[in-house]
Amino acid sequence: MEVTSQEISQADAARKYGVDVSVIIRLRALAKDASLAAFASAKPGRVLSPEVVELEELRAENDRLSEALKEMAIELSLHRGRQRSGYSARFRRV
Repeated sequence: MEVTSQEISQADAARKYGVDVSVIIRLRALAKDASLAAFASAKPGRVLSPEVVELEELRAENDRLSEALKEMAIELSLHRGRQRSGYSARFRRV
């Protein structure tokens, strides 16, 4: 809690409790996952595990990346089409 609330650094917390910094980092990640799961399950009629919450986040990110990839493919296709035709918005053939 001290690290999460930024009262002390991860290194200071590790020294204070006599553990390796990696333990503090892992505990902080577990606390974050548990918090996300608690917020997700706070929705009426919905109880989700941290794995389900993470899976939903990853699916949403996958959807965003898929849309970005589609847009880039369209732009590349349009760009290649202009190159083949010899037409450019900046330079016209005379």
